[in-house]
Amino acid sequence: MRVAVAGGTGLVGRLVVGELTAAGHEPVALSRARGVDLVRGAGLDGALSGVDVVVDVSNVTTLSRRRAVGFFDAAGRRLLDAAAGAGVRHHVALSIVGVDRVAHGYYAGKLRQEEIVAEGRVPWTVLRATQFHEFVGQTLRQMPGRLAVVPRMTTRPVAAREVARHLVELALAPPRGMAPELAGPRVEQLVDLVRRLLAARQERRLVVPLWLPGAAGAAMRGDGQLPLGVGPRGSETFDEWLVRTGARDG
Repeated sequence: MRVAVAGGTGLVGRLVVGELTAAGHEPVALSRARGVDLVRGAGLDGALSGVDVVVDVSNVTTLSRRRAVGFFDAAGRRLLDAAAGAGVRHHVALSIVGVDRVAHGYYAGKLRQEEIVAEGRVPWTVLRATQFHEFVGQTLRQMPGRLAVVPRMTTRPVAAREVARHLVELALAPPRGMAPELAGPRVEQLVDLVRRLLAARQERRLVVPLWLPGAAGAAMRGDGQLPLGVGPRGSETFDEWLVRTGARDG
């Protein structure tokens, strides 16, 4: 099967490509480095020729609602229009647990992406997953220096490779709309995870917990980003991930 992976050179995209290759399928990575611009639509028609399934794990790094919504709206529309024109029979998109319960700028973009997928002409599946174990290191990279100001946040982190594996399983199955939410094995606090990552790396930094204000902050501290109901659960804990990766975050 020929499967296009939007964002195929990113953290999850590389893992999806690897899972597809190991299973004997033909992945096609869609990225600017490969001549495909999702926002402008450049290169999409040629890249999707003969593609059976699209897996969208594209991303933009921003906290701005305007920029996030703008990216996911433009990229989602162009990708789905090109997929419909190419006869793609299944579109799978990765989203985030809590996008409809936490008023966060980036989450507004992901929610818009979900809406575009559901309104599109290609049969679809959307998987909401919790934050990755790798998210902890990404949080630290945004705060270089001796001081790490970390939001108070409750999460149930999952290994990115388990997310990739589940996305491939969904991609090879019939479209199912909103799939059951995927989460990791344990509920954790982001501040604790940051401290454990720093300890594993033997880095001495002062971690300062930050209480975010308003309804969004309360939702992040509470259960706003935890899965609702029964769904698949990853098996690798954060501490097991630290050992396996040598505390690197990909």
